Amino acid sequence: MTLEADFIAEALPAFLSEADEQVENLEALLLQLEDRPDDAELLNALFRCAHTVKGSAGVFGLDAIVDFTHHVETLLQRLREGQVTLTPDLSTLLLRCNDQIRGLVGEAGGAPAQSGAAEQRDALVAQLQAAAGIAAKPAAAPAAPPATDKPANARPWHVSVAFGRDVFRNGMDPLTVLNYVRGLGDVPHMVCDVGGIPPLETLDAESCHLSFIFALVTEASRAQIEDAFSFVREDCQLHVLNPGATPAQFADLIDAMPGNPRLGEILVAAGAISPAQLQQGLRSQQAAAALGEPALLGELLTEQTGLAPQVVDAALRKQRQQRSESGAPAGEDQRFIRVQANRLDAVINLLGELVIAGAGAALLARQSGMRALIEANEQISHLIEDIRNGTLQLRMVPIGETFSRFRRVVRDTATELGKDVQLEIVGGDTELDKSVVERIADPLMHLVRNALDHGLETAEQRVAAGKPAQGRLTLSAHHEAGNVVICITDDGRGIQRRKVLERAWDRGLVEPGVVPDDATIQRLIFEPGFSTAEKVTNLSGRGVGMDVVRSNIEALRGTVLLNSVEGEGSTIEIRMPLTLAIIDGFLIGIGDSRYILPLDAVVEVIEDRAHDARLDARGRGVVELRGQVLPVVSLRALYGIEGPSAARSSIVVLKSGRGRFGVLVDSLLGHHQTVIKPLGRLLGSLRGMAGSTILGNGDVALIFDVPSLAQLAEEPRGHARGTAGRSSNPTLETSV
Repeated sequence: MTLEADFIAEALPAFLSEADEQVENLEALLLQLEDRPDDAELLNALFRCAHTVKGSAGVFGLDAIVDFTHHVETLLQRLREGQVTLTPDLSTLLLRCNDQIRGLVGEAGGAPAQSGAAEQRDALVAQLQAAAGIAAKPAAAPAAPPATDKPANARPWHVSVAFGRDVFRNGMDPLTVLNYVRGLGDVPHMVCDVGGIPPLETLDAESCHLSFIFALVTEASRAQIEDAFSFVREDCQLHVLNPGATPAQFADLIDAMPGNPRLGEILVAAGAISPAQLQQGLRSQQAAAALGEPALLGELLTEQTGLAPQVVDAALRKQRQQRSESGAPAGEDQRFIRVQANRLDAVINLLGELVIAGAGAALLARQSGMRALIEANEQISHLIEDIRNGTLQLRMVPIGETFSRFRRVVRDTATELGKDVQLEIVGGDTELDKSVVERIADPLMHLVRNALDHGLETAEQRVAAGKPAQGRLTLSAHHEAGNVVICITDDGRGIQRRKVLERAWDRGLVEPGVVPDDATIQRLIFEPGFSTAEKVTNLSGRGVGMDVVRSNIEALRGTVLLNSVEGEGSTIEIRMPLTLAIIDGFLIGIGDSRYILPLDAVVEVIEDRAHDARLDARGRGVVELRGQVLPVVSLRALYGIEGPSAARSSIVVLKSGRGRFGVLVDSLLGHHQTVIKPLGRLLGSLRGMAGSTILGNGDVALIFDVPSLAQLAEEPRGHARGTAGRSSNPTLETSV
């Protein structure tokens, strides 16, 4: 395998990841432009995204992406220049082109090509050329002029680039980048400065010490030339300047540059001198110092290269400014580094084992009774908790990125249904564990499509009902008590109570003639196979979806609730934990067994009041708490837990989406950092449990799922399958 092939194989995954992000940005910008078609900043950002994809693909020789994206870029340029006006049809065309770019990127990553994709791209190219006012090329088009021919509007540019030491380690090849730059125009001469290469005995073969200075004659703008280096932009010092630039322009450029402590490096980075000229000036300075005649580097460079004193003064001013500033340069804390997700997952798993080991060490320290050892373990526990919080924060991502993907879904689905719908996103900066975000995307997709199909009416129906013709769909998110609450709200027709009830009677979910309360009727839509659609379409009617949505959300320890007012709209509320890995738990005891309650769900503890609960034979009852009635359930009775009863019991007050309730426990064992482990096959169907954890002494404790526990606590024994839970016998008799 050649060096170039090695480079492509190593760097291609990074390109694919970057290209996927750019494609997502393209789609988001196109959808924003539909509301603001004259926004110049959006148009410029859109053009930059397309150009970045094209330029990066050119580095890897992905000609199919380069050729197709070039046509998209041409149309976007016409839009920027005001020669073409963005219309809904043109926006649809660009969205379809973006889908093709996404497909081409997938093919570059090894995905199979879709049948007929090439023909679709040819058809789209013809439409792009027509929209841009460009005549399609004839079948026998003349050969393109050689690269050495200078275009009529070409301008000369002076380009200097010094590649960073780590450019090879980051999987990039400077030669490949420069070969791509040659495609922008004519390069009459290029000089490779080797002055920075260290002696052979100290040379690191994996480090890059190369700098290039060349002239480029091209029609491209400065931004387009700089974009050609976008894939290595953080691994090089790049300067692009018109050779006819005045000293004042050089000085302005130096003032705008980031700080650099050395005068010569400032001048080289600005393109005012070459690295070779700098080395010559430094040698002259050293020779003068050896003769006892010290000389200033700026004066030597002015004499040797003809550098304007104004440029030297600007560089000296920049140097003094850098030395006077304390701390890191501005923007230092905004740098990013890409980390593979599996590596981060491995760190999270190791952190979980560290939490378990720390709990075991703390237990042994308490048992030893040695005060110094106990204090040392407490300090270690605090450090582990800080590491835990910081590490879990690394996996937090804004949910707005997921919300933004639904702009296209709402647009296309509303168009298919003949509806006018505006999507509003609220709380997009709310952060959630990346693993939760990835697994919640599909349920959210179904709920959004369901709201568009069943909830929102057509414009005519809305006007007839006295509503605005345009419907509104809102996706919102916010933090609440250690959870993330996601809401999908529409101002449509709402749940048609009578229609749902009639369908439930027909399917035997509810006894004919029996009219349950509104909450029970609304929960019926989550039953397997339930649908109120009059006919089967691409979007609905098969009765598959809402039960799967509930199952998927509950598998993530979440809950889903529906609130609807007929004629006014509906809100589906999803409550999810912030992370699936490690939580703060509240350790309790029932008999000889130990259990964990999520600490964020614990409101308070009531002691010496268990006798007031007046529990019935099923372990359910109520207690008065500050003038309010609080439902209480005995976990021992609910799960049939065996073992000696405690002389004194306590009531732990919990909160869930259904309200507050209490659970009766034997003992309170305090705060416990909890690493969530999945339940095995034997206990996988156990209701009310979210997982398990390992205690410091090696024992296994089950972790309660508070929303499911609340549902179990309120279900009477033998409750019908259709009106509440998923089990015909929701009161489990399983011994744990």
